[in-house]
Formats: sequence, C-alpha cells, structure tokens
Amino acid sequence: MNSKANNIRFIDGFIMVLIGIAGLLCLMPMVHIVALSLSSNGAIMAGKVTFFPIEINLAAYKAVFQHAAMVRSLVFTIFMVTIFTVIAMIMTVSAAYPLTKHRLKGRNTFLTIIVLTMFFSGGLIPDYLLMRNLNLLDTLWVLVLPGSISAFYLIIIKTFFSNIPIELEESARMDGASHFRILFNVVLPLSLPVIATLSLFYAVGRWNGFQDALIYITNQNLYPIQLKLYAMVISGQANDIAIMEAQNISAPVPESLKAASIMFGTLPILIVYPWLQRYFISGIMLGAVKG
Repeated sequence: MNSKANNIRFIDGFIMVLIGIAGLLCLMPMVHIVALSLSSNGAIMAGKVTFFPIEINLAAYKAVFQHAAMVRSLVFTIFMVTIFTVIAMIMTVSAAYPLTKHRLKGRNTFLTIIVLTMFFSGGLIPDYLLMRNLNLLDTLWVLVLPGSISAFYLIIIKTFFSNIPIELEESARMDGASHFRILFNVVLPLSLPVIATLSLFYAVGRWNGFQDALIYITNQNLYPIQLKLYAMVISGQANDIAIMEAQNISAPVPESLKAASIMFGTLPILIVYPWLQRYFISGIMLGAVKG
C-alpha cells in the first residue's frame, strides 16, 4: 500500500510540475511585454530586456494615455463589448430555454439546424454582401449582431437548463406562473454559474476579435481596441509617432510603445476575470452534465 501511495504522490507531483511549466510558458510572453513597456529606450535598443524591466521608464504609457485615438478606441470597445454580451446572453437564453421542452413541436429539427451551423457557414463574401445589403457596414451593429449567438454556448446552457429539476417548474406552474415567470424566477436564479461563465466567454471573444472589424469597418472612430493594436503593430506606429512628435511629446521607440499599447488593451479584460472566477469552474462542470 505504501508503494502504491508513493507512486500516486509521484505521479501527482509530476503532473503538477508539468502544469507549472506550462503555466510559466504561457506567462512568459506577457511578462516580456510588461518588461518592454517599462524599460528605457536605450535598454530596448541594446536588446537587454528579457523578463525584467531595465532602467524603468513610463514614457510609453504616458504616450498611450495622451493618445486620444487609443483612449477613444478603448472606451468604444468597452461600450461595444457590454452591449454585445447583454444581447448575446438574451438571445442565447431565449433560444436555449424552449429547446429544453419536449412538448415543443419540431424541437429535434431546430436542434439539428443549430448543430449544422457549427460545421458550415456561408463564407466571407456572402457574409460581407449580407452586411452591405442590411446597411450594417461601418456601424456598431455590424460588430454586435452577426456573432451575438453561438451554437456551442447555446448547447451548453440548454444542457444546464435540462438538468434543473422538473419538479421546480411543475410546482411554479401549479401556482399559476407563466413560462416567462418560471424562466426569470426559477430557472435563471439557479443558472448564475453558467450564465456568468458564458458571459465571460462572449465578452472575451468579442474583446479579442478584430477580423470582422478589419473587414466591415473603415471608419477609424469605430475601430475596436484590438484592431487599433493590429494596425499599430503592422504599420510600425509610424503615423502615431509623427502625431506625437508634432505635439512635442517625447516618443519612445516603437517596441516600447507597442508593448504599452498591448498592455493598455489587455488589462481591462484581465480585471474582469477575478470577479467571475468563482463561477467559472462550477459553470463549466454543471454545463457539461449529460442532457
């Protein structure tokens, strides 16, 4: 028994070491970006910066916060992500709840159609033509409506709803509660873990997305923060540095400015995680129970 217990402890320790190494490998690029954003111009140009700041300098962050376009893009992205997450959760819950009812006619057909959308899509050109015909190009709604419901997340929350004891709904129905009252007073209060988890997934997905904005948006006032960062990294920040120099702002080297901009666009979504972390594990596990 002692030998078996020792083997189990050894395996557990080995797994923990592997997980620790994997975690460090995931964390190292972020640490390097932080070090670049805080280091002096000379240290960066000399290639001395790895995982610790050299000659700490906040010039890059000052430049970013004084850049009106970056601040405007961040505010717009927060506003857009908030609207997107609210609409996405309303649509997902509204679609998932009826699909848990076996008496819904055509329920299996609806589920099949929803699952098929996970494997097939119309393609980029038909999507663009559709957005143009709906007059959504260069608007906030082209970033909100097309992706406001995910078939995968719908199935997760539908599975969760299916595992809520039917006796609770039957009891509420005997008291005269309507479907809407059952949903809002019985089902949703019991579903906070999965709702918080999927809200986080929706928000992170929308925050990190930029490809649809790259295709549908030409008005720079509607650039989300990730598209702004993409444009800055690709173009080498040439235009923005020229603007800063015209405003008599001491412009740091592009690498430092890019790193500070990345942190500027990443920190807001990182701050959200701790608030929803306590729901995260339980929401995923409960949503994974068989339907």
